[in-house]
Amino acid sequence: MSESTAEERPSIAAAIIVNEGRVLMVRRRVKEGQLSWQFPAGEVEAGESADDAAVRETLEETGLTVRATGDLGSRVHPNTGRTMSYFACEVISGTAYVADAEELAEVAWCDRATLTDYVPYPFFGPVQEHLDANLR
Repeated sequence: MSESTAEERPSIAAAIIVNEGRVLMVRRRVKEGQLSWQFPAGEVEAGESADDAAVRETLEETGLTVRATGDLGSRVHPNTGRTMSYFACEVISGTAYVADAEELAEVAWCDRATLTDYVPYPFFGPVQEHLDANLR
């Protein structure tokens, strides 16, 4: 029996949604390693592009309709070992709320000053650069 590797598991697509100088964070009911607060994200389904997955997961988890506006890159996440793709997104419509209560406990819009209270460790470089350029 072989062990599962990052290559065998579906990749994860994350939506980096900045609106009015704040970024949307979600708190999962079940932590992934030390991760509790994170960006809306989920597995890329068969036949789906990673940016479409980020948009779909955002709607399913938070009720927000967003559009991917930029590819911020990919990496193997150092805490989970999963392949992650990150997409800058803009809000098209809706108000963020816990739409998937089985998966999420809370949602929060964070500005530059409060973000480190939610996520005390560094972000992936291109994501951090995007946040630095867009958060208040």
